[in-house]
Amino acid sequence: MNTNQLLCKTNTKAFYTTLLISTILLICSLFLALSFGAKSLPLSTVWEAIWQFDESNVEHQVLHSVRFPRVLASALVGAAFAVAGTLMQGVTRNPLADVGVLGINAGATFVVAISFVIFPNIPFTLLMILSFIGAACTTLFIFFLGMNAPGGLTPLKLTLAGTVIASMLHSLTAGIAIYFELSQDLAFWYAGGVAGVEWPQLIAIAPIIVTVLIAAMLLGKSLSIMAMGEEMAINLGLNTKRIRILAIIFALLLAGVSVAAVGSIAFVGLVIPHIARKFVGVDYRFVLPISALLGALLLVIADLVARTIDPPKEFAIGVIVAMIGVPFFLMIARKEKRAL
Repeated sequence: MNTNQLLCKTNTKAFYTTLLISTILLICSLFLALSFGAKSLPLSTVWEAIWQFDESNVEHQVLHSVRFPRVLASALVGAAFAVAGTLMQGVTRNPLADVGVLGINAGATFVVAISFVIFPNIPFTLLMILSFIGAACTTLFIFFLGMNAPGGLTPLKLTLAGTVIASMLHSLTAGIAIYFELSQDLAFWYAGGVAGVEWPQLIAIAPIIVTVLIAAMLLGKSLSIMAMGEEMAINLGLNTKRIRILAIIFALLLAGVSVAAVGSIAFVGLVIPHIARKFVGVDYRFVLPISALLGALLLVIADLVARTIDPPKEFAIGVIVAMIGVPFFLMIARKEKRAL
């Protein structure tokens, strides 16, 4: 029996139906996010700003300089966090795995804080690189702690190690912010938000995120086979070590770049993969693209809600997502407690 026969039972009809509905909802949410905010604009104005941009039109300028980059960044980063979480859950076989829950975002934020101290006017490109390095070092340390614990690495130990390291790094980051008077600079990264994203940042992160997302989709078949068991995957000729390394590198790239752009937003990569599996099953060839669409949809809507609850004030987008993610996290933890 070949690998295609093993995966042939996947419900492709459910996938294409979910893909179509998710795409339509995402497009609608993008237009709504562009239309509503501190000042609501008619959809006709949004359409004109896209296809018939007029530099002398103030509303067109607001859309082009403020709303376009932040809304597009919401979609890109939402997809990035969701796919990163899906990859981490796939390679660790841990239903609670997420770049936020495992402390990876905290590592990136910690390096951002140090960067602000050493390089006050640090270029955004260098900040992205350092953020990725912080995420990578944190991941290695968390896996090291988990593997050296009695009984070896388990989903529960990995989650606990990530939670402990995240708490420690958040405390250190807060201490650095207070001592060096960086509270204002780091408040954005603590709570997470896309308000500060402009075209230069979007142009910097978009090619990286899109490229890594496409590369991650190519791992779908391999991750589905690995989900059937390590021994079966090896017998089918799969290099499981290489797939794990690639998946973790892709997840770190997605998380590191996203944190550098919008700050630490947890729970997107925890919640979305589970929702995607409810719709399309456990085949990662389908879970990954649906997770990307749903992650983009979640963050676009969260940003819209954050801007429209009490305009012109804005809530932190991370708070909106956490209100959804925390109950979901507790529900999954309770459901999986026997397996953990």
